[in-house]
Amino acid sequence: MKRFLLIPDKFKGSLSASVVISTIHSGIKKVISNAEIENIWAADGGDGFLEAIQKYDAVSTIKTPTVNPLGQKIVAPYLFEENTKTAYIELAKASGIVLLKEPERNPLKTSTFGTGIQIKHAIELGAKHVFIGLGGSATNDGACGIASALGYSFLNKNGSEIVPTGEDLNQIEQIKRTKTFDDVKFYAVNDVSNPLYGIEGAAYVYAQQKGANATEIALLDTNLRTLDKIVQKELDKSYALIPGSGAAGGTAYGLKTFFDAQFLSGIDFILRKAKVSKLLQNNTFDYIITGEGKIDSQTLNGKLISGVVEEGKKHKIPVVAFCGKLELSKKEYQQFGISEIIEIRQPNQNQKYNMDNASKLLEQSVSEFCSHLI
Repeated sequence: MKRFLLIPDKFKGSLSASVVISTIHSGIKKVISNAEIENIWAADGGDGFLEAIQKYDAVSTIKTPTVNPLGQKIVAPYLFEENTKTAYIELAKASGIVLLKEPERNPLKTSTFGTGIQIKHAIELGAKHVFIGLGGSATNDGACGIASALGYSFLNKNGSEIVPTGEDLNQIEQIKRTKTFDDVKFYAVNDVSNPLYGIEGAAYVYAQQKGANATEIALLDTNLRTLDKIVQKELDKSYALIPGSGAAGGTAYGLKTFFDAQFLSGIDFILRKAKVSKLLQNNTFDYIITGEGKIDSQTLNGKLISGVVEEGKKHKIPVVAFCGKLELSKKEYQQFGISEIIEIRQPNQNQKYNMDNASKLLEQSVSEFCSHLI
C-alpha cells in the first residue's frame, strides 16, 4: 500500500488548489485503489490565501463593500478570528488583476485603496492583528492607496490631497498622518525577494503582466524611486532595498513604511498553520506530491513548491511535482531536491486547449505516474 501527501498550489488560470487536490486524488485512486492519501491546503500568500486559512482556523467570512483597483464598487471578503482579534486579508480580493478585464489592466491607473477599506473595516471590528496576503495585484502604487484609506494624506505641490496611483506617485510633495493604529500589528505575507525599484524591482519584474508596456514600466520604476525619496524626507524611513519590498507593486514596502508591518514568508506561515512538520514526524509517506501551473527558476526561489521541497528533504521523502509547463532541466530540478517533475500539457496542442483540459490532463499524468509504482 502506498501513502501520499498532497501539497499542491493552484494551476493559475485553469485549476484552483482544491481542484488540483481532488484531481490528483482521483488520478492516484484510479491506479492504486487502496492508496492512503492526505491533503494539505496551501498557498504562498497570493491567490488562495484565504481558502488555506479557512482550513486551519476558526474564522468568519466578512463581506465588505469596497472598490476594485479602478475605484469601481464591489463587495469583497476577508476573514476574522474573534478569539484572537485577527483579520486575514487577501490583497487580490479588492486589488487583484483578476478583477479587471484585460483592456482595463494598467498599473499606472490602479490603486490598493479598496484593500485599505477592507483593513479599516477589520480594525473597526476590533482586529489587533492584520495579516495581508500579497500576490495577484493589479497595482504598482507602493500601498499608497491602502495608506490613504487608513489615515495618511498625500498632498501635491498645491497642497491638494490625492489618492496616488502608479502614475502620480511623483506628484506627492507632502505626507501627513491624521490617524494612528499603534495598537494594531500588521504582517505582510509573501514570498518574493524583490526590492522596491531597479531592474529586479516591482515594476521591471511584474508590471508587464499587469498590462504595462516598456515605456510605462520605466515610468513606474521612476515613480517608485520618487516615492522612496519623499518618504525618506517626510517620514525619515528607507525600506526600499529590503528584500521583499517590491512584492505586489510595492505593497510590502508601503505596509512596512506606513504601518511598520513585519514581513512573513507565506510558505512557512501556511505550512506552520497546517502543522506539516508534525504530520510528517508522526506519519510515514512514500511520496509528497506538489505542483503548480508553471515551474521555472522563480519556483525554486520562494514559491510554495520550494517550501514543500524543504519539508521533503527534512523528512527524507521524495517530492514529485506536476505542472502545466516546465522550464527547468532535469538536472536543475533534481539538484534543487525534486525527484521528478511531470509536465501535463500536450505539446502538439495550443495553450487554450491545455488550459481548458488541465483537469483531465493532470488526472491522466498522475495515473500514468502511479502505474509505474505498482
